[in-house]
Amino acid sequence: MTTSKTPLTETLLKHLVEITGHRDHALLDTSVLSALHELIGAKQVRVLEIFRLADDLLVRPRVWVKDGTVASLDESTDAQHAGTPLSSYPVLIDCIEQRHASAAEIAADGRHILWMPVWTNDKVTACIEISSAAPYSSQTLLVIEGILSVYRNYQNLIDYSERDSLTGLYNRKTFDEKFSRMVSAAAPPQDSPAAQAQDERRMPAGVREQWLAVVDIDHFKRVNDTFGHLYGDEVLILIANLLRAAFRAEDRVFRFGGEEFVILLRSATLDNALRIFERFRSNVEQHDFPQVGRVTVSLGFARISQYETPVVILGHADQALYHAKSNGRNMVCHYDELVNQGLLQSGVSNDTAEFFFDEPAAS
Repeated sequence: MTTSKTPLTETLLKHLVEITGHRDHALLDTSVLSALHELIGAKQVRVLEIFRLADDLLVRPRVWVKDGTVASLDESTDAQHAGTPLSSYPVLIDCIEQRHASAAEIAADGRHILWMPVWTNDKVTACIEISSAAPYSSQTLLVIEGILSVYRNYQNLIDYSERDSLTGLYNRKTFDEKFSRMVSAAAPPQDSPAAQAQDERRMPAGVREQWLAVVDIDHFKRVNDTFGHLYGDEVLILIANLLRAAFRAEDRVFRFGGEEFVILLRSATLDNALRIFERFRSNVEQHDFPQVGRVTVSLGFARISQYETPVVILGHADQALYHAKSNGRNMVCHYDELVNQGLLQSGVSNDTAEFFFDEPAAS
């Protein structure tokens, strides 16, 4: 009996150490896909996100490895962002309905596809799709299932600590880490810090930047008082679904508690940010909320700068949101635009107000 480890065993242990060292969904996805790609030689491995929009279940790729290259949604097209109906994947649907650990099929182009649903709190939130030119041996399938078991366990652990239990969005305690990462990813300055701070409100329109938005459901207290908290919770879940569908996987959406949400929007021009936020606002306005009927949201947003603290940036978005709620609600307001129009005073924060506030009294 030999005590030496085989190359496969060494490689497997190396990947398991890497996988279990992560506490972040994106890094966990990447490390698991890299492990599967290297260990089993798959042509393509993808993590597909499964989410609900209105009455439809949609699927969109979150992270994938193809021909040795890792890619994610920020490199894909708008069509991929929107997602495709789950009904387009009948074998996956049957696998989920039968609660099987995996299902295999042969695609029209001859590829062998292995579907492996990822269950979180008794719901399927994602699926691993493995494509290869030939079927896998029983030994290889055991390796795959072992890696996926570790992956599922760590997904559940991360979700438990990072996610809001009602909506499934990120919770408030995860905000600082995600925000810090986005600030560090902000575009480097062209001039000195002083010059950058002076000119930050006059950035060229075509520059891609990072944005922070604060969303508040209009008159949410009336929903709870009129229809009860169960319907109020349903509104929160539906708003979360609309948020999840409106933004990309590389963006971050948080529920801060109550009816307040925060969005971190990555790599978008001002025009695109306005368009994306306005589209979300319009989607909420046009959505039919059972029993409740019409619901609207107000949104304020500000640019994320390396030269301003998180408290200041949150304060800017909060001021823009307060302006929206004080001037008719159901609108999107940009902090810099309000400052340029003289409707807000730059550098003045709501020191006497909480970050999230009670709704202004109806006029």
